[in-house]
This record gives sequence, C-alpha cells and structure tokens, in this order.
Amino acid sequence: MSITAKELAASLGLSATAVSMALNNKPGVSTATRQKVIHAAEEAGYDFSKIKSSDDISGTIYVIFYKTSNAILSYTPIFEELYEGVKLICQKKKIKTRVIQFYEKTDDLDECFADIRGNDCIGIVLVGTEIKKEICEKFLNLRIPLTLLDTYFESLHCNSVLINNRQGAYLATEYLIGLTNSQPGYLKSSYPIYNFESREEGYFQAIKENGMSKSRSIIHSLSPSIEDAMADMLELLDDNVNIASCYFADNDVIAIGAMKAFKLRGYKIPEDIAIIGFDNISESRIVEPSLTTMDVPRLFIGETAARQLITQIESKTFHHSKIEISTHIVKRLSHCL
Repeated sequence: MSITAKELAASLGLSATAVSMALNNKPGVSTATRQKVIHAAEEAGYDFSKIKSSDDISGTIYVIFYKTSNAILSYTPIFEELYEGVKLICQKKKIKTRVIQFYEKTDDLDECFADIRGNDCIGIVLVGTEIKKEICEKFLNLRIPLTLLDTYFESLHCNSVLINNRQGAYLATEYLIGLTNSQPGYLKSSYPIYNFESREEGYFQAIKENGMSKSRSIIHSLSPSIEDAMADMLELLDDNVNIASCYFADNDVIAIGAMKAFKLRGYKIPEDIAIIGFDNISESRIVEPSLTTMDVPRLFIGETAARQLITQIESKTFHHSKIEISTHIVKRLSHCL
C-alpha cells in the first residue's frame, strides 16, 4: 500500500497543507521544499495519480519526442503535425504545452525525469515511435498521466494512440494486386520499429488472402531515408536482383528513394514498376512522378492523443485504451498511367 500525503508530511516534519501544496504544484511553498517533498514521495512510493485537478486544469502537458536514432524522427514535418494536434486541443482547454526533444545517445533520462517532477507537469504525451518497452515503463513509473503516441506494447497498461498500420498496408497491397493482377514486392525498412512490423503483417495478410505464396514475395531491405534508400536500391539493381512489377513501401521516403534508383537504371515509373508508399509526406506530391500513398491524418492523431490524456487527468476512474486511426489511399501517378 502506498504512503499517504498525511504520512508523508509526518515523516518530513512538515504540515499536511505544505505537503499538499507541494504535491499539487500550488503556490505557498519554496522550490526547495517542493522538490524535497516530491523526491521523498517518489522514494516512498506515493501514488501521484491521487492528485486531483480542478475543472480549470492548471499545469503543463509535456510532449516528449523520444529518439533512439535519427533514422525515423529526423523527418520533422510529420511530428510537427502531431504536436500541432496536441496543442490545438490543449489550447481549447487553456492548458499549457511544452515540447521536449529527448535523444537517447546524448541526453540523460534521470535529468529529464527531474525536470518533469520539479515543474508543473500534469500529463505526458510520449511520442514513442522508436522507444523500447523498458524505457516506456520508466516513464509510467513516474505515476503521471501518460498517453503513448505512435507505438504500442501489449504488456503495458497505458493509453496508446497510433496509426492502423496493418490495415493501411493491407489496403495498399490489396489495391496493387487488383490493379496489376500480380504479386507486389515489398520495400521493407531495414530499421525495425512497431509501425513497420505492423505494416509488414498487413502486406503479408493481403498476399495470403489473395492466394499468393509468401515465399514468392520479392522483398528489398532499404534504409529509411531518401538518399540511403536510393543507394541501397542502386546496389541491389547493380547486383541484378529480381525485380517485381509493383511494390508496397513501408514509408514514402523509402518509396521515393527506390523510385530515384529505378529511374537512374532506366526503369519507368509506373510503366515498368508501380509503387505505393505510406505517410503522404509533402515530397510525395512533388516527386516525379507523384507518389501514390496512404494518407495519415496526423493532426487528428495528435488531437486524439491530447483528448485521451486530458480525460485521464480529469477522471476519477479511468480505463486504458488503444486507439488506432485508419488511413486512406491518395491516388497519384506512381501506380498507373
């Protein structure tokens, strides 16, 4: 059983009022006292979820972009849209937001947690595109309301809001099969994350349901950036690997990189090779030919994450949920004339 605020006050030789003000980030105690109370509460296993918010929520929602590498989160426009969605909902509720860019290789997680505990953080939107489960568990152990954005872990009890990756990949692959009456290849990211793993499942689900053999799929493993995907694909082409007549790509940057490589080696898009990407980034509209892709409603995803988090902050009882947002195909010129 966790320690109560009254017991905490007695152990620190402080009044219950002072401890309450410190825990609830209210004025009336010094910064040193506030940090002392929060540190002691954490050490004693105090349940921070007991802290109630008023109808007018005071405090700040932290939006933390957790990077383990520059492989995925280096494409900033996608994540700017996610943050804009969070910010829009928070502004309507008159809640402040703060962005933290955390890079695992150079930043200190304990310092990040100290910042969160020592300030007015009332909830966290954790953009965990690249995050590992054990790191997510550490954030959950802060006992601050949290919504996990852009990934999911079966064994963790927390809100998750993410793309319906499997469905999107399934729809793209199914569309290519119907269009070309042939088995699509797969331009697979060489960098593994949950989103790509789910897209792979959707791709193979469509292959299986159309009576095609998984073993006959032509799969190319490419780096998830335009330049590196192009270099990888050029190397494969120069090695005379088998080429499919159409491909589903894990994301748009891989698709665009592969398209550039195919064109450099004399292939015509879509006459020789049709390609569908995923994400609908701005470059997909201006590349030649324009890229057919699965559109991701990033602003809405950010808004949904903020709503889920605010509901958790305001509710006395809360049930965790996983929300998957559907995608839809945007037809351009890379899949047909």
